[in-house]
Amino acid sequence: MSITILLADDHAMVRRGLHVFLKTQQDMQVVGEASNGQEALDRAQELKPDVVLMDLHMPVMDGIETARRLRSLLPKTRIIVLTSFSDQDHVVPAVRAGVRGYLLKDIEPEDLAVAIRNVYSGQVELHPAAAGQLMHVMASMDMLEDRHQGVQASTGAALQRTDQNEQQIVSCESLDTGLELLTRREREVLGLITHGLSNKEIAARLVITEKTVKTHVSHLLDKLGLADRTQAALHAVRNGWEL
Repeated sequence: MSITILLADDHAMVRRGLHVFLKTQQDMQVVGEASNGQEALDRAQELKPDVVLMDLHMPVMDGIETARRLRSLLPKTRIIVLTSFSDQDHVVPAVRAGVRGYLLKDIEPEDLAVAIRNVYSGQVELHPAAAGQLMHVMASMDMLEDRHQGVQASTGAALQRTDQNEQQIVSCESLDTGLELLTRREREVLGLITHGLSNKEIAARLVITEKTVKTHVSHLLDKLGLADRTQAALHAVRNGWEL
């Protein structure tokens, strides 16, 4: 059974190139195209594709609003953004709108096919730069929440906070144990992942092969009990690991 795909981009050449490549994938079928957000919405309601692969900057209705409406009207349809922008002003609203994939247009064709399959199967696919933006926002929100709790805390809640701190210490000890499961090199790789580097960039930074990087990533995911590199990066940032 093929993964049905709707392409939405205001550049005809981009749509044509994607269409030509996706036709080479035996498990994928492009069922329609759209040149703007409103057309994408209309075509999606008509065709009910498994995946909508779309740009963010489109006329009539931008990608963010299109994604938001698609999510409401067709909750089973997976939305993947394929764009040139990886800044916070684009990434965060897109994720909030319900996209399941955020990819950049410099992605290798084979990697795009893998990402489509992963999103179709229920996974989330984020370009490392997009994941980095999300982690930055999450870390900032956690800091604001901590400050707010500190301002609102009363003297009468001091004992309760003490208990909470003791629980946090226990939690941190547990997290330290988890971190200690990683080798020095695996920690280095995880640290670079949290900074948004791709496997190729990590390989260049550490002067090792990309295949070796993939091996380290696989090992650290197994040790931490996580599914993918995005989860690993978010896990490290939220737990405040020094890498």
